[in-house]
Amino acid sequence: MVARGGRRRVTIADVAGRAQVSTTAVSKVLRDAYGVSPAMKERVKAAIEELGYRPHAAARAMRGRTFTMGVMLPHLRNPFFADIVDGLTGQLSDTGYQAILVQGGSTQKAEKAAMDALVDRQVDGMLLVAPLLARPRLEEVARQVPVVVLGRHERSAHFDAVFDDDETGAELVVNHLIELGHRRIAHITHQDNSTARPGDLLHVIRAETYRRVMREHGLEDEIAVATTYYSEEGGYDGARELLCRPSRPTAIFAGADQAAFGVLAAAHDAGLSVPGDLSVAGYDNTKLAALPNISLTSIDQPGVVMGGTAGRLLRERIEGRTTAVRFSVAPSLVVRRSTAPPTADAPPGGR
Repeated sequence: MVARGGRRRVTIADVAGRAQVSTTAVSKVLRDAYGVSPAMKERVKAAIEELGYRPHAAARAMRGRTFTMGVMLPHLRNPFFADIVDGLTGQLSDTGYQAILVQGGSTQKAEKAAMDALVDRQVDGMLLVAPLLARPRLEEVARQVPVVVLGRHERSAHFDAVFDDDETGAELVVNHLIELGHRRIAHITHQDNSTARPGDLLHVIRAETYRRVMREHGLEDEIAVATTYYSEEGGYDGARELLCRPSRPTAIFAGADQAAFGVLAAAHDAGLSVPGDLSVAGYDNTKLAALPNISLTSIDQPGVVMGGTAGRLLRERIEGRTTAVRFSVAPSLVVRRSTAPPTADAPPGGR
């Protein structure tokens, strides 16, 4: 076979000759098969690097594996998704697998098209981050290719689930604000057209936990929820709605850091200081939250751990595991400068 430009494509036989091993041995290294000694693996990898060998994707697919994993994200703007991808690619390093990213979009039609594209490209496994489609459709896909769903709390015999303990995380942040002395605490939640059971959706769990903790502290009359989106625009619009209410909140808990960044912008435009006039807390503990000029109090759910775990579970599924696994990470509260006790002269009305 001749590569584009007239150069002959390097073959597996060339690699075997350079490493002085059999083509079967090279194939085992490429497949990351069990029983390959570290010394042989190093020799073969050195030959691959030296010769610039790249396995032919179509040929690998005909042999039953493409060494690719599809990753479907709702969109590419949330910095928390980058942590997930970092964890996944870290888990896949030195395995021969590569991740292929697609955007699911905001509609079920777009999401289905993205998933179908990954199936058509014969990926060996799929990581679906906060998908919109109902469980039966996800199970249908999982019967064709190993699937890990990240961010939904569902139980299924056909796919694995990786998720944060969202109830504990929401409890931590609401209790933190109450302990600081806040009573007028508002919440910004997310809306989408998911067909999943509401109780399995992370934003529903966070919002319901906020309501429960407020009631448990005798603050039922202070419950205020703005339903927008986990985006900067959504956080901005939600904050403007909440800040214009007759009883202006002294603290806002946004269900995602990205929405909390919008809250900070809305507070600035309203002439409010953070945390002097308004405390703001988020969820995800993204790298942006730790920047000194933002310093956002947030709930840390370790995205790198979640992405790495998803990669490990996918490899186990590809290697033949059939029992379903549910993996939950424990969140923690990271307190920064965006939250503080309310000022004694905080006005009860809107501005």
